[in-house]
Amino acid sequence: VRVVATTNNMVRLSFLRALLADAGIAATVLDTHASAIEGSIGAIPRRLVVAAADEVRARRVLADAGEI
Repeated sequence: VRVVATTNNMVRLSFLRALLADAGIAATVLDTHASAIEGSIGAIPRRLVVAAADEVRARRVLADAGEI
């Protein structure tokens, strides 16, 4: 897997996932539990990951939307 974004902003994370889903790219959020346990103070951001084969296309989708 490849990390395409890191954030603690749940609205942004949801938007990024929707952009990727609309493009047919499966994305997974990592570190959700650890981030919530530490109190969401920003010490452990959530990571949005895609399959290595989808990384270039995912970055292009996010860049076209002005998100990276």
